[in-house]
Amino acid sequence: MNSQSFSNTKVFKVLKNKVNTGSNPKLTGVAVPVFSLNTKNNFGIGEFLDLKMLGDWCEKVGMKMIQILPINDTRTDDSWDNSYPYKAISTKALHPIYLNLEKIGKLQEESDRAYFENQKNILKEKDYVDYPEVMKVKDAYFKKIFAQDWESTKNTEDFQNFFKENKDWLVPYAEFCLQPTVNGQQPEFYYFLQYHLDKQLKEAVDYLHERGIALKGDIPIGIGRNSVEAWTNPELFNLDCQAGAPPDAFATEGQNWGFPTYNWNAMANDDYQWWRDRLTQMSRYFDAYRIDHILGFFRIWEIPQEHTQGIMGHFSPALSYQLSEVSGLLSANKERLTKPYIRGHFLHEFFGEFTEEVRDKYLNETSFSYFELKEDFNTQRKITDFFVNRQQTTDNCHKDEKIKNGLIALCAEVLFLEDKNGGLHPRIALQFTHSYNELDDYQKDNINKLYDEYFYHRNEELWKEEALKKLPKIIEASDMLVCGEDLGMVPACVKDVMQQLNILSLEVQRMPKNPCETFVNPKENPYLSVDTTSTHDTSTIRGWWEENGELTNRFYREMLGHHEGAPYFAEPWVCKEIIEQHLKSSSMWVIIPIQDYIAMDGDFRWDQTQKEQINEPANSHHHWCYKMHQSLEELNERQSLNETLHSMIKDSGRN
Repeated sequence: MNSQSFSNTKVFKVLKNKVNTGSNPKLTGVAVPVFSLNTKNNFGIGEFLDLKMLGDWCEKVGMKMIQILPINDTRTDDSWDNSYPYKAISTKALHPIYLNLEKIGKLQEESDRAYFENQKNILKEKDYVDYPEVMKVKDAYFKKIFAQDWESTKNTEDFQNFFKENKDWLVPYAEFCLQPTVNGQQPEFYYFLQYHLDKQLKEAVDYLHERGIALKGDIPIGIGRNSVEAWTNPELFNLDCQAGAPPDAFATEGQNWGFPTYNWNAMANDDYQWWRDRLTQMSRYFDAYRIDHILGFFRIWEIPQEHTQGIMGHFSPALSYQLSEVSGLLSANKERLTKPYIRGHFLHEFFGEFTEEVRDKYLNETSFSYFELKEDFNTQRKITDFFVNRQQTTDNCHKDEKIKNGLIALCAEVLFLEDKNGGLHPRIALQFTHSYNELDDYQKDNINKLYDEYFYHRNEELWKEEALKKLPKIIEASDMLVCGEDLGMVPACVKDVMQQLNILSLEVQRMPKNPCETFVNPKENPYLSVDTTSTHDTSTIRGWWEENGELTNRFYREMLGHHEGAPYFAEPWVCKEIIEQHLKSSSMWVIIPIQDYIAMDGDFRWDQTQKEQINEPANSHHHWCYKMHQSLEELNERQSLNETLHSMIKDSGRN
């Protein structure tokens, strides 16, 4: 796989040719968000052009791919919430925060140059990406350089070609940014920024291709509710619903991403052209892409707008139950099945010392010791909004938080959720509710049968049909290599569909897809897969090692073959053994987070282990701010680590 191959074709075609000749290539890559890249000269955040220096390192150690997180514009204001890269305001516009300022143009005023140089020095010294502050300072630069250089830029052939090629999405994007909710100027300002973003990213991509290195992008499953797409094509989205995920080990109450769900019927009317255009635009820069939450193409976890917790969602599409199917088995009416079950004897468990106040202010007693939530508090959204507003008028934060959380939990005391068509869906994890625990054994047995049928059998064929309607049309829009993030509550049909369509699966050693296993042996992975040690949603190797000593010791024995007790910390030699094991994986690609590679070097790795985790899925307001502790200049000069890694990759047979 030489540089000439990449300069003439996409990586998928190169790999396809090799697979067809029976060579089954195995390759290696590194995963790191662009914002996390650290160089001695950047502006406190990684930038597109920093990918060139990362490419130098990849070439040095023998890697063939760089995998990044989404890089589309997410700005609705200057807050930390916009650091979340999976909530884009446009599926095509790139995020201006990744621009290298000096490469756009040099400011003429010496005082301006001195100011921004000083700001750069302040921001790059921080050990995290200060997203709001970086965006604020860069935006000030953008306005000055636009005022200075726009007239000399707009008539150039290069800009005119860019505008002509991208006009269809660029004009509505600029109009959207000019809305009062987004701090805008004039349409040309956004054309100017996107022109330079395209130019800088393509420069980085060309540099990588010259060195035989592919770039892998990431397609979020959702779009922002406040986005260009929802504004221009509202008919393509269910704006009264929210996408999320059911409970898992990382988020026990489920996840609510806040995105509207897709109106797939409307999208099918023009053969999924919205998705096809999205992929075509991505292929401008990427050789491969990761479909975030590929399960969403089979079915999505849909949460009604009136609720805030992921636990209050259900699958869509899904074959729901009719009331007659359920009430007969449970000897219960619709109200008992779908309304919050609230009894006086367990209220203290939710509210403690504030129980009496809650009974008086927030509940109605319908009969002795039976309660219902008052009209103003009968959905999670009403409760959340009430206490958000109340924060401005009270200092009793502990009490309010206790009552708010208790009321939200009471909303979830249901056995079934009713969809907009009157169908009933078992509430996920209903076995942990008081509503379930106060059923008799006969009723529990019947509801468990309904539950298992719904989640594991009833919908399999429907979900398979859904995926096979959508995915082939979307995949054929480009020649990029397609990888799917197939983690979580995975339907049985997913594996067959992905294999049928040659979509690479994601294999994480500590997240086995077989519920009977605790760990995955990388040598047992399917060939059409991407193997990794960690993801941006999990702790790193070192972070995971310290989370559960019992589990760590078991891994140490079963996966690494040691007989003595595991060391408390993931020592450099332990990390090296783990990386070596993954490099011998049967997967086509081994793509490992940069933190885990560096963990092999005890004198070079960061001693702030927990700060290396990129995301905390259970926290919807998490700050995406991980910055590499080591600069890319230092990484390129780290001879001992680089020689070790180069030898490991070569010895593993990965080319």
